[in-house]
Amino acid sequence: MHSTRQHLIVIFAAAIVVVGAALASQYWGGLQPCELCLIERWPYYAAIVIAVLALAIPVAGWPRAALLLLALVFVASAVLGFYHVGVEQHWFRGPVACTSSNRVPQTLAELKQMLAHTQVVMCDQVQWSLGGVSLAGWNFIASALIAIYAYFAWRQRA
Repeated sequence: MHSTRQHLIVIFAAAIVVVGAALASQYWGGLQPCELCLIERWPYYAAIVIAVLALAIPVAGWPRAALLLLALVFVASAVLGFYHVGVEQHWFRGPVACTSSNRVPQTLAELKQMLAHTQVVMCDQVQWSLGGVSLAGWNFIASALIAIYAYFAWRQRA
């Protein structure tokens, strides 16, 4: 049976690996993130902070409570990942700024406004996939697995 500290280290490492892979794909791989991609990173940043605080401040009960908090953070992250996959598959409407509307501007003023408010990288366009699964899909899978791991680690009596 693993200790709460070991579980926190595993979750911390997983969050670092996922964020590291996202940043590497951006800065070395040339994949520019869309608005939703950037938002999907925030739960990982929060998880890193929570895990570090739980490891650094071993107040009675806090590390174990942090596991439950981490489970909830990664459930939220999985929901964000699922939403992004839905936007890519056109199941859901995405944010206006990063989703193609297929609307043709009727005037020069409309065209200027559309260009000023449209991001270069669209949320509903898959830039890269592995095994037919987009990065948003892989984020959903990773987040769900980490959420399940954190929940069962929290349930464990250590």
